[in-house]
Amino acid sequence: MRYSYYPGCTVGTTAVEFGLSTDAVCEALGVDLVELEDWNCCGASSAHSLDHELSLRLPARNVALAQETGLDIVSSCPACYQHILAADLRLREDEAWRREMEEMLGFTYTGKGRPRHLLEVLSEPEVMEKVRQKVVRPLKGLRVVSYYGCVLVRPPEITGWDDPEHPMRMDRLMEAIGAEVVDWSYKVDCCGASLSLSRSDVVVTLSTRLAQAAREAKADVVACACGMCQINLDTRQELEEKVPILYFTELMGLAFGLPEVEKWLSKHVVDPRPLLRERGFVV
Repeated sequence: MRYSYYPGCTVGTTAVEFGLSTDAVCEALGVDLVELEDWNCCGASSAHSLDHELSLRLPARNVALAQETGLDIVSSCPACYQHILAADLRLREDEAWRREMEEMLGFTYTGKGRPRHLLEVLSEPEVMEKVRQKVVRPLKGLRVVSYYGCVLVRPPEITGWDDPEHPMRMDRLMEAIGAEVVDWSYKVDCCGASLSLSRSDVVVTLSTRLAQAAREAKADVVACACGMCQINLDTRQELEEKVPILYFTELMGLAFGLPEVEKWLSKHVVDPRPLLRERGFVV
């Protein structure tokens, strides 16, 4: 399985462990991620608030780069994924805009390949079978709540996710690696996203509510699929007994027995290693 890989900006900055664990897990599963050459920022959380056209033109360039490879384009960042999806959809449906972009970027849009999120790729049935085969250290007894965040699954008319209110792909992945998946009502609630700097009070309130809900569900850890969600929950929860927030790829790497796992885990503010060591998952 081979994909064009759009890493986005955060895997080299605030979500390094997400990028490293993504690379290692995909390599273990035989999922070949070919990083796009000369990719640019998708516009993140600022472009759409400043200039709607810019917020589509930036990811449209990445769509053009991916199309040259003839492969589906995969991103691990929900915001990048959503922006690339939106640009691709407009290229498909708006002929005048498509022609403008083709002239500006010097390419011909063919509609081949489609944007996908990493979680979608790794939860496909054929990959899930490989996941089960790679497990050498089942996470038996580790209670996990899956947190998708508000961006990954919305808007449903663009993302086409399995269920925008109660998605299950991450849950099934966690079950495949032996974890005990705990259902809860906060799978797609917002953590505050990019308000972390401008309105940290809002992010503290939302992130603490999510962490408290995870505690009330008797979860040991929260599994997430978004760099912004992870850092908000990891740094902004105001609980006496804090909840470790891990990327789903880190938990997969832990179950696979990958040697780099402790390096990833060391980067968290809420250190998950004491809990995992107590349960016998790390030495």
